[in-house]
Amino acid sequence: QVQLFESGPGLVRPSHPLSLACAVSGESITTQDSYWHWIRQPPGKGLEWMGFISFSGITFNSPTLGSRTSIARDTFKTQITLQLSAVTPEDTAVYYCAREVPVEGLGSWGQGTQVTVSS
Repeated sequence: QVQLFESGPGLVRPSHPLSLACAVSGESITTQDSYWHWIRQPPGKGLEWMGFISFSGITFNSPTLGSRTSIARDTFKTQITLQLSAVTPEDTAVYYCAREVPVEGLGSWGQGTQVTVSS
């Protein structure tokens, strides 16, 4: 059974970059037809999709966030990473990683990690 575990700094100062990691166990992140997403939920708002990296390493980011978002992977560590540049208080959210596979869809999620942007 796949498990995902997000980790991050918790508190980030405005204009600084944010780096998060998602450790994956129970399945290879190169498993055919698997897609690994980052999704966030600001306080009091709905889920916001940020982007994904595919089993083959192809990435696709939300047009809303554009070039601020960089998603990568470390196949040795079985880890997905997210970098978000020049954060503002509007980037305060719980950040989730999730796995998408055929039929099941986005069926496996991590527990989320809280990120607060504040000086």
